[in-house]
Amino acid sequence: MVKEFHGKNYWAIILGGSSGLGFASAKKLASHGYNICVVHRNSKAQMDVIQNDFERIKKEGILFKSFNADAINTAKRSEIIEELKLCLGDKGRIRVLVHSIAKGNLKPMIAQDIAILQNDDFNLTINAMAISLYDWTRELFDASLFAQDTRIISFTSEGNSKAWKSYAAVSAAKVTLEAITRNIALEFAPFGIRANCIQAGVTDTTSLRVIPGSDKIIEQALLRNPFKRLTTPEDVANVVYLLSRDEASWINGSIIQADGGEHIC
Repeated sequence: MVKEFHGKNYWAIILGGSSGLGFASAKKLASHGYNICVVHRNSKAQMDVIQNDFERIKKEGILFKSFNADAINTAKRSEIIEELKLCLGDKGRIRVLVHSIAKGNLKPMIAQDIAILQNDDFNLTINAMAISLYDWTRELFDASLFAQDTRIISFTSEGNSKAWKSYAAVSAAKVTLEAITRNIALEFAPFGIRANCIQAGVTDTTSLRVIPGSDKIIEQALLRNPFKRLTTPEDVANVVYLLSRDEASWINGSIIQADGGEHIC
């Protein structure tokens, strides 16, 4: 495999990069020569498996840094960025920022025997899964860590326009994420920053499995998809990589559907 970014001192920051779409993106970008920084939030019980996964990334011969910290915490974010300054040195620059934070409430609006959705649930979910994209973009920009041609990439879903039971807070977060992405694409463009969302097809990840009724969502996706299979994290990571290439510099402010045509059926 040609590592076209090897030796260019480019870094990719993956927010939520210990599993699912984030981890697949980290692996893919590392395989093409990007240095990788993963910010994740996991328990001690999960860390043995995660460290083994991280070791696989390091075998690509790139620089690697990980932070097991809450990416939403303002103080933690500032600490991480200060440490990144030391890691990058004078020549390193962040070329890719991938936002893959899945932290939100999956509560119904109406229920008899379980907690229902509250205002605070919306606030927590939208802040974690949408507004944090702007927070990280803004602070990395202020720290002058971005490359001259930076790519900001985040993940939305079909819930941006469809209603699924117990998905209201996440759905609102996805719509907010897309709006923030468009404005980053507009207002940061003069500084060489491009921003896009990838709308993946139904992907069998841990995040999907916690959605009430996920089995039904999977069943319907298999019927709708022209290729009669689910989207994989690797499918989505391939699009992340494509967006990171020089040839993708004119793609900006877009919602890119990576679902094998699932959305047309």
